Amino acid sequence: MKIVTVLGARPQFIKAALVSHELRKNNEEIIIHTGQHYNIELSEIFFKEMGIPQPDYNLEVGSGTHATQTARMMMKLEKKFQEEKPDMVLLYGDTNSTLAAAVTASKLNLPIAHVEAGPRMYDKSVPEEVNRIITDHISTLLFAPTPLAAENLYKEGLKDAVHLTGDVMYDLFLYFSKKADKSSDIFDELGLNNREYILTTIHRARNTDSVENLKAITSALQGLSANNKIVFPAHPRTVKYLKKYGLYDALDENPDIQLIKPVGYLDMNILTRNASKIVTDSGGLQKEAFFARVPCITLDSSTGWPETVNEGWNTIFTESKNNFLVENEIVKVVNNFSPQGKYENVFGSGDASKNICKIIENYGENKHTKQF
Repeated sequence: MKIVTVLGARPQFIKAALVSHELRKNNEEIIIHTGQHYNIELSEIFFKEMGIPQPDYNLEVGSGTHATQTARMMMKLEKKFQEEKPDMVLLYGDTNSTLAAAVTASKLNLPIAHVEAGPRMYDKSVPEEVNRIITDHISTLLFAPTPLAAENLYKEGLKDAVHLTGDVMYDLFLYFSKKADKSSDIFDELGLNNREYILTTIHRARNTDSVENLKAITSALQGLSANNKIVFPAHPRTVKYLKKYGLYDALDENPDIQLIKPVGYLDMNILTRNASKIVTDSGGLQKEAFFARVPCITLDSSTGWPETVNEGWNTIFTESKNNFLVENEIVKVVNNFSPQGKYENVFGSGDASKNICKIIENYGENKHTKQF
């Protein structure tokens, strides 16, 4: 089969690593990088250290409003799809790149396979939620990472397309943890010790674009730094708003807060597995905290991964005043939260990538019976 894989943001590059390796054993894969995230910290480093093949095309779309960015992608993707004539378009997650590729492929009557289908936050004010729902409803093959994700899709009437495969992120976590232990020097570079720091990432628009929320978060980090080291790999967009709101210098000058550039997957794997706690609004990091059995505090009103909450390793911070985060309550929750209950891994057995490729190939062998 000839498969076009569309990637555009850091999490997608990571998710594609093992699937791409497996897929290329028996198929032709063309990788299109939309350029949604285009700086080296967020893209090229992941291709290098995780062995992801270099993209065949880089559309260099860059940033913009949701509508502008998505429209630019669709225009450029349509041309590439028409040139390459793939048997299937393979997509990951819930970014604007995912939505743009899904809609474009659908209009061209190309089969679509969606990795990480089915998670729901039940909050359509979150752009990623809308992207994922639309993509799920126009995809040919839906690869659900957990039983709950599959159940969500069943409830939406999509049962015939659903395949419970396990989560490719768990595959990656297991595979690259061993490599990270051997090759990462991040502990020496940052002067860290095991379990002595809180790992923090913030990137969602409802936190970065809101001066009230970003101020509450940074003030909470200052408060937490009295008794903890803080390691904060900051997304470029987050840095932009920290500087815009005059919050950057105070963080950067605090000796107990290490405000650093984004790191590669191997370094992040080490930082995640050895943190005392994790404070984040990242869905991917919530899962990896769960894999590592590190307590996670999510600074968002909901999560796409309620499995991590149900198992007691993640808590959703919902305390607010006039819909804004409250600094003192963040500190209180972070200090007091500890895992409760059992630990049952519902994300598969570490073979999701193989399962996905096998299903795609079976579809290709029987595509004459499919209607699309």
